[in-house]
Order: sequence, then structure tokens, then C-alpha cells
Amino acid sequence: MDLFEYQGKQYFARFGIPTSPGAVADSVEEAVAKADELGYPVVVKAQVKVGGRGKAGGVKLAANAEEARQHAQAILGMDIKGHVVHRLWIERASDIAKEYYASFTLDRSAKLHLCMVSAKGGVDIEEVAATDPGAIARRHVDPVDGFPLEAAREVVAAAGLDEAAREPAAALLVQLWDCYDQGDCDLAEINPLILTTDGRVHALDAKVSLDDNAAFRHPEWAEFAGTETEDPREKLAKEKGLQYVGLDGEVGIIANGAGLAMSTCDVVEQVGGKPANFLDIGGGANAAQMANALEVINADPKVRAIFINIFGGITRGEEVANGIVEALGRVEIASPIVVRLDGTNAEEGRRILAQVPPERLESRPTMIEAARRAAELARQRA
Repeated sequence: MDLFEYQGKQYFARFGIPTSPGAVADSVEEAVAKADELGYPVVVKAQVKVGGRGKAGGVKLAANAEEARQHAQAILGMDIKGHVVHRLWIERASDIAKEYYASFTLDRSAKLHLCMVSAKGGVDIEEVAATDPGAIARRHVDPVDGFPLEAAREVVAAAGLDEAAREPAAALLVQLWDCYDQGDCDLAEINPLILTTDGRVHALDAKVSLDDNAAFRHPEWAEFAGTETEDPREKLAKEKGLQYVGLDGEVGIIANGAGLAMSTCDVVEQVGGKPANFLDIGGGANAAQMANALEVINADPKVRAIFINIFGGITRGEEVANGIVEALGRVEIASPIVVRLDGTNAEEGRRILAQVPPERLESRPTMIEAARRAAELARQRA
């Protein structure tokens, strides 16, 4: 679960991480009232779960009430990369001397947590990594050992932070680790982490992603979930117990197994198509699962063709084929379907699928051929 900036700062506060004073506003009048309470100058910030707010005009400095009103009027309702602004964060402006970057996340390849700190803050960390990788100090963290203050001091020094910022930044980094570790985050990022002109270090922004798998330990997360704007496709899939991620393409994808589903997305891209989703129906592929998957795919108006990619292991090919045929009887499908069925009893499964009218379903022997045909059908119906 990704948090809005203001929620991330509220989460930071639970672990003692200093942030700028601020308040939430849902209307222009409320924004002006909050700005008056905080005292000018203030920063009016769009609350959307996407980067690039500043470049899009979603972050503005207001020196007085009239400017706060103008900026709130302009930002509320703004579309930033497909995210409409419904809420503002009004924050007291800070006198910034330097901007840094700090984060904790999981390095899956190393099977360890990863701390990253850079003296180049305020820009995308991906940009820094691409143009000046040496500007990012990295340190892996074993959760058994934790992240003591001495480790924080070492990584802050390696990043080349200004001398005046090093000790307070190290202390804050330990607090950020506590937030990440004890708070069950997938990502805890501060960009920028600032040094003010009077020598204080605090978080000027907050990007926090919570690990959904740890929700059972955090009943307080319910307050965050209530503000979550969920993709209706993902909501439907969740209700049906499916592993689904919505994408922006036109080829709907159903596969049995996360690895196969990811490979299917890659192959569709390889042949010139665009996947509309990642959908893993799990190890089995019975009629109920297939009908649920087809219903979710069918609910996406962008889908123009469906690619079902199944490798039969424990689940036999004829069972999969019968499941697909039965599912087609349960769900009225708007798009043509291409099936690649391989593995145990695949030939028998293909014979069953051959009985379905070709205008509704086509079968192809290999993944690349099936992906190519699905992409072709999607283009024809564009």
C-alpha cells in the first residue's frame, strides 16, 4: 500500500522523524485557513501517489493568503500523470541550505535490506544512479544485526554529506530504519532530506510503501486503506482471490504461475504488443478460476484480445481445456482468445479446445506464436 505524502509524514512522526509542520486541506477555503494558521510563507502541495508533482505544477510557494488561494484553486482537480488531485498538503516553508537523499528498501538479489544515502537530493534517484552512480552510498543491512548509529555515521560520511549535517542525519537515519523495519515498510524514502540554514536536518518529503502482507500486525493501517484509490480491475481481482496487476496495454493475459505470467508479458512486448495486465491464476486452472480470470479481463475496456498461457504440470491439459470451455459458457467474452497449452496431456487438451468456434478461440502450439497472434488480433480490433 502506497501512502500519500502527508500520510507518510504522519507515519514518520510515529518514529520520531522530524518533518515540517503542515495540515491537510480538501478545499480552497480550507487550504487558505490552514495556511493562515501555519503562518506564511507556506508550500501548497498536491497529494497524489506519483512522482513529478513539482514539474507538473503541483507544488507551489505562497507568500500570502491570496497566493495560497490561487495555488489551491489551480492545483485541486489537476491531472498529474493520470492522478487527479483531490487533497492538498499545506506546509510551512523551510529555509533550505542543502538537499540530500535517504532511503531503505529491499535488495532482492542480495536478500538483504538496502540503505541508500546521497548528497544529491531533490532529483529522481534513478537519474543520479544513471548519471553519477558514485554519488550514492549503499549499505546492506542484515535484519538480525539491525542498523546501529555507528553504521548510520559510516554511510552518511561515505555519501559526502556536509559536516554540519552528518550527526543529525545519522540519528535520523536510525529513526528511518526503525520506521522501515518496525513499521513493516517495503520502502521508506526521504527526498529531499534537508539541512536548514539554522543547522537542522529533517524530512521535506515522504515516500512510504507498506507491506500488505504485514497488515495483520497493523490494524491502524485501516485509516490509510480508507483513502486508497484502488484500480477497479485490481479490486475485482482481489475479491475473486486472483493475483492481478493492471497495466496499460490491450492484450489481456492469463497464466498459471507468477513466473510464467511475467514471461508472458515480456513475450507480448517482444512481438510488438502491449500487455493489459499481469494475472496469475495459480497452480490450477479449473473452470471456476478461469471464469473469474476471464471476468476480470473482460471488465477492462482497453482489452482487445486475450492470451491464455497455461503449462500443465500437476494440473493436466484436458482438465485445463475443459475448464476454459466451461468458463466460456459462464462468461460472455467481448474479445477473441488465443490459448497456448503445453505440458501434461497437452495434446488431449488441444483437441478439446479445437471444438470451440475459431472466431471465439484459437490455439497455438508455442508461447511466441500465441503471443504474436494475440498481438495481431488486438491490432486488428484497434
